Amino acid sequence: MVQVRVAYDCDVLVVGGGIVGLSTAYAITRAVPGTRVTVLEKETGPARHQTGRNSGVIHSGIYYRPGSLKARYAVGGGAEMIKFCAEYDIPHNVTGKLIVATERPELPRLHALVQRGRENGIPVRELGAPQIAEYEPEVRGLAAIHVGTTGICDFVAVARQLAEASGAEIRYGARVVRVDRRPELGVAVRTADGDVVRGRVLVNCAGLYCDEIARMTGDDPKMRIVPFRGEYYTLTRPELVRGLVYPVPDPAFPFLGVHLTRGVDGSVHVGPNAVPALAREGYGWDVVRPRELGGTLRWPGSWRIARRHWRYGAGELRRSVSKGAFVGAVRRLLPEVREEDLVPAPAGVRAQAVLRDGTLVDDFLIQEGPRAVHVLNAPSPAATASLPIGREVARRALAVLGAG
Repeated sequence: MVQVRVAYDCDVLVVGGGIVGLSTAYAITRAVPGTRVTVLEKETGPARHQTGRNSGVIHSGIYYRPGSLKARYAVGGGAEMIKFCAEYDIPHNVTGKLIVATERPELPRLHALVQRGRENGIPVRELGAPQIAEYEPEVRGLAAIHVGTTGICDFVAVARQLAEASGAEIRYGARVVRVDRRPELGVAVRTADGDVVRGRVLVNCAGLYCDEIARMTGDDPKMRIVPFRGEYYTLTRPELVRGLVYPVPDPAFPFLGVHLTRGVDGSVHVGPNAVPALAREGYGWDVVRPRELGGTLRWPGSWRIARRHWRYGAGELRRSVSKGAFVGAVRRLLPEVREEDLVPAPAGVRAQAVLRDGTLVDDFLIQEGPRAVHVLNAPSPAATASLPIGREVARRALAVLGAG
């Protein structure tokens, strides 16, 4: 038998330079020093999509089902993220947040959040209507809860620090166009500029394109990414909001609703809504990519979502095309806001994993194949929980590396 010798460029090849991919690289080199890690990122810098286009909130974990990966990672990961930011002098602040009920039907759901928070070990203070003003004088509601462990930070700065501290080779402008996997040899990845990078194990942290990378590798992810755009405004009177203010979420839909977030720079972000995007990086209605849109429309789960959630979706679409409708949603929490107080801000796109039956995957989804680990759903609170998520993905990648 002739033994084939391969010159590997690295031990672990990570596709995707967002916060999860960079946290994975960081965790691998911390766990096993000397492991050679290469990260391929198609943009010219890190964290250009989901990581860099969100509210910048360090979540407490109050929303998530006790025992779920989201709950475990958010509770522990939030505290760890605050410590990481402090260690590397990254802008951050532990602000706490209010979750406010503005209508009577929301009160039972608010109480259920209190119970869930306590089950997850999160300190929660219940507030009557008069007590809301202690935290937010301009906010109105029937009742609220204050969650003291919520914070804010600059996640793009976190991603940059992870990239630097990992010691990994980061290749920017490296869009993956082909993956050749041979279980006995490893993986060879070709980029759009013709370079070939060979690794023993591939880790797929490609976010909005993670399902496509999985299929390139030869694995069936049994889901598709359906992109949802979240549209934001900036509040021109930031003095109206002291910290973070959220509505009571609808448990039937995996989005938190329009909320108010004072960022580390003192500006106040308002949003997002959640509308279907016409491209995976469709940050406006004018961005349409027919191939990607066709893939979404051909996936049976997309139509099942539409049938199941059309009432909710119609409201979100209305708030997208009508600024007045968006302002109406904000006024439920902040009655003083006027239409001229809101100016458009950059939108984000969420990579939502959807199963064939229309199920919106609610938790983190990580799958393994020969010589590969795929992160197929990393919804909020992925940025908050990126350090423990990175360790989990690193653990799996190192196990595959050891087995190979």
